[in-house]
Amino acid sequence: MTKAQLRKQLRAARKAHVAAQPDTIRALLFLRPPSPLLELVPQGATVGVYRATADEAPANNYAKFFAEAGHRVALPSFATPESAMVFREHTDPFGESDLEAGPFGMLQPTEDSEELVPELLVMPLVGFTASGARLGQGGGHYDRWLAAHSDTIAIGIAWDCQLVDELPLEDHDMPLKAVVTPTRFYGTF
Repeated sequence: MTKAQLRKQLRAARKAHVAAQPDTIRALLFLRPPSPLLELVPQGATVGVYRATADEAPANNYAKFFAEAGHRVALPSFATPESAMVFREHTDPFGESDLEAGPFGMLQPTEDSEELVPELLVMPLVGFTASGARLGQGGGHYDRWLAAHSDTIAIGIAWDCQLVDELPLEDHDMPLKAVVTPTRFYGTF
């Protein structure tokens, strides 16, 4: 199966999975990073997270958790659709007053927010394997960013239905150190 076919299949499974969960259950998931993930976070690290779309595993509570724990939090930011992804400081994960719509329609820190390089990056995915392979959205933004920042610890968060036995991998695909789902912690690879 090609990456495009897998993305289509996994996005449909993810959408059905999220739709089947009552709002009250979804609200209880991904509230706090599990202990094995916290053990990977360097002291005083800047932590990168993402603003989830409707069907992605939500990362906003992780942003709140790390901010309360004294870490600087950063979100992906794009100047234009063609520009490279950077991370900018997210100073208000509770009220999100520091965010504006970016070129892809996603909320991101304002242009004047400080650019940061996360030591730990919690990232979205479409599919993953138990050994840490990741299938992303297809734009390559995270793979290119991780290739340029190889010391960053890459963590995926996902729904359990996104686990697959194997993925078609290419040389540019960057592996994950761990993956967190509502029921499991896969890692460290």
